[in-house]
Amino acid sequence: MAIIVYTPLFTLQHVEIHGNTYLTEEQITAIGRIHKGEPLFQLQTDVVAQNLMHDLRVESAVVRRRLPDTVEIEVSERKPVATMACDYGYLDLDRNGKVLSVYKNLHNVPIPLITGMELTGLYVGDDVSDEYVRDVLYFLNHLNVDTLNQISEINIARPDAVVAYTNGSVEIRLGKMERLDEKASLTDDFVSDLKTSRHIIEYVDFSYEAPFIRMKNMPSDNENEGDQP
Repeated sequence: MAIIVYTPLFTLQHVEIHGNTYLTEEQITAIGRIHKGEPLFQLQTDVVAQNLMHDLRVESAVVRRRLPDTVEIEVSERKPVATMACDYGYLDLDRNGKVLSVYKNLHNVPIPLITGMELTGLYVGDDVSDEYVRDVLYFLNHLNVDTLNQISEINIARPDAVVAYTNGSVEIRLGKMERLDEKASLTDDFVSDLKTSRHIIEYVDFSYEAPFIRMKNMPSDNENEGDQP
């Protein structure tokens, strides 16, 4: 057994990582405490997985040996889906409402800023308990990546009249935080179509059963003619 364990044939030479977007290979091997050149059979895959999941940025991890000299790591990262103001600055939140990072001054990030409410008493690793905020995070998490990158703000000051804004300042009126899967799908389609639209759009309203679009610069006496189903 000692010959098998310590033979150079079964020495760790390669680390293959799947599922990572934000974390680099160097960061993952450091977090997992993996060292190339160590005997492959001495590496405890369950310990490496636990080391990875102790890092707040890793949601789940699966580690496997692959003979003769490789370790495979499948990770699922916690991804920020929104930023919110707090009592000492700003917080980045993942889809489950976990605080991933905190900072004093707002910086440019390709995720929406949730406005109209301020969180208090939360720090890195804490979870948001407010169900209203969690509903908003659920909605944002069900948008595709391209759509999420096109949403600059979502205002929740009025629970019955939530409004999202695109990077081009087009309003997406969501109304109450209900029918979230449907509204997320509608938002994906709308933002995708917006790129090729020949019209200047003021807002789209998804708060009703039958969504409609309001065009900009329509005469006030013909307002209803600007509403397109």
